[in-house]
Amino acid sequence: MQNINEIEELIKLISKLPGLGPKSAKRIVLKLINNRDELVKPMANTLAQVYKNVTRCNSCGSLKSISTGCINCETTRNKYSKICVVEDIADQWSIENSNIYQGYFHILGGTISSVGQRKEDLLVNALVERVNRDKIEEVILATSATVEGQTTAYYIQDSLKNSNVKITKLAQGLPVGGEIESLDDGTLFSAFKNRSNLVSDSD
Repeated sequence: MQNINEIEELIKLISKLPGLGPKSAKRIVLKLINNRDELVKPMANTLAQVYKNVTRCNSCGSLKSISTGCINCETTRNKYSKICVVEDIADQWSIENSNIYQGYFHILGGTISSVGQRKEDLLVNALVERVNRDKIEEVILATSATVEGQTTAYYIQDSLKNSNVKITKLAQGLPVGGEIESLDDGTLFSAFKNRSNLVSDSD
């Protein structure tokens, strides 16, 4: 293989993407190089625009555009009384695509036990503020059925103990060790339909 620094660096970067290793990264780089006018130039321009204009919302954790603001927070067509709490944006997209849930989302940005992730890094305080400010009636904890996901769910439940809100958790249909983004629509539907109460109405 030719030792070209730019190509080597691009392979290293692409191989860091989820589900891709060095071999897959090499194939992608070759495809890009062989189609530089169709792929490389427009991709470079789009990536530059994404880097410049797309950020993470400090309130709900979803992606927002500088030009349009956060659709998740600023929706005026529908006012919901529910917030679904997920670990990352991929989970939000999976649930949205299933058309199972109608309500707000809150994206934590990880779990407590993730490598290098602290409680302070998660948007739990912002969640509490949203619940109290927007008079939310139900918080649905849709964290993964992993040790990290469950630990995070318990932490959120404790953080909301002084808020007058119903807290439920996805139940049946969510396999132990399962991650939200890998579940099919049928499993997600069962998990939402059979979600269980974590805090009784009298608490």
